[in-house]
Amino acid sequence: MIKIKPFIVLGVILFAITILIPTILVLPSIQDKKEEVKSNIPPAETPEPAIEVAVYRENKQEVEKLDLEEYVVGVVASEMPAKFEKEALKAQALTARTYIVKRMMHQEKTDLPKGALVGDTINYQVYNNREELKKIWENDGLDWKKNMAKIEEAVAATKGQILTYEGTPIDATFFSTSNGYTENSDDVWANSISYLQSVESPWDVNSPKFKGEVTMPVKDFEKSLGVKLTADRKVLEDVKYTKGKRIASAKINGKQLSGTDIREKLSLKSTDFTMERKGNNVYIATKGYGHGVGMSQYGANGMAANGKNYEEIVKYYYKGVDVTASDDMLAKYTAQK
Repeated sequence: MIKIKPFIVLGVILFAITILIPTILVLPSIQDKKEEVKSNIPPAETPEPAIEVAVYRENKQEVEKLDLEEYVVGVVASEMPAKFEKEALKAQALTARTYIVKRMMHQEKTDLPKGALVGDTINYQVYNNREELKKIWENDGLDWKKNMAKIEEAVAATKGQILTYEGTPIDATFFSTSNGYTENSDDVWANSISYLQSVESPWDVNSPKFKGEVTMPVKDFEKSLGVKLTADRKVLEDVKYTKGKRIASAKINGKQLSGTDIREKLSLKSTDFTMERKGNNVYIATKGYGHGVGMSQYGANGMAANGKNYEEIVKYYYKGVDVTASDDMLAKYTAQK
């Protein structure tokens, strides 16, 4: 039998303790480090819920669903020339986003197919998707990539922003070109709206749509308006004007007509018009293009060219409004769905 000497056993024990003690001391330190590293890792971001817009595509007769900001890109690109100043495009992005957020909030009844929130025509806001815009721009000989990048930048710069009046999304109406003034809302439609009041818009004179001319046969003129013209009288009599210096009403051979009715029935560009009979024709000259209420697009572009930013532009054309984040409103909308 081999005898192990006590001092050898003691030596082995001391050696083991020498090795184990540092390890025991280090283990908590390593665990602490792991916890520290773990605590410094930021929590994974929860992606924002997508705000979806369901657009009825009239030509295809189908509903196209897309992200709200993508919808705004399609509207801005369809409603305003991409060559316009960046600040004007930003102002247009605000009107487009405000319009759709307001529809989301109020859920207005329409004749659209079930599931559609908005149409894609001038009865709502004109919308084209990227593929359609590419074709439109290329057919016009334009650089569609450059145009799209410019529109995207303008929309991204205003992401989430809408126009409100006393905390509510406004009716952000707009039109192409003024006659030098915008209109009071109640001179065109039934209601007077505080933020849709007439302002001067001198920049529009540079618009290619500022002046228009129409010549039509007397018989077509008479049929459209339900009137009879005489050779020895002026076409328009007892003319009354709006604050925006357009025709509010006039008599044609004794028949009273509103300026808006005349414009619509004769398909005129504006209610700022003059008329003169020349033989068997009526010569009509117009100033401006559109209903005249809200933001003038060519006016906005003129303001931007003169150094105004998009907030200054929208607050000029829409009196007393605020540029507001739409987050809370959209959160309520998504919660209701």
